[in-house]
Amino acid sequence: MYFMAKGNINVPAGFGGLVRYGEEYESKLMLKPEHVVILIALVIIFVIILKLFWTLPAA
Repeated sequence: MYFMAKGNINVPAGFGGLVRYGEEYESKLMLKPEHVVILIALVIIFVIILKLFWTLPAA
């Protein structure tokens, strides 16, 4: 089961499969990782509060 050892596969030189996405696209909305973590925590807290205090009427 040594597939890589068998056969000759030629890979073109260059970036070696790496793509530089930072140079191609810049978002207009830039968020710091801290802001994303805070936003996720707020959503989780909001959902917990809704589950505690919001009861749906029985059908």
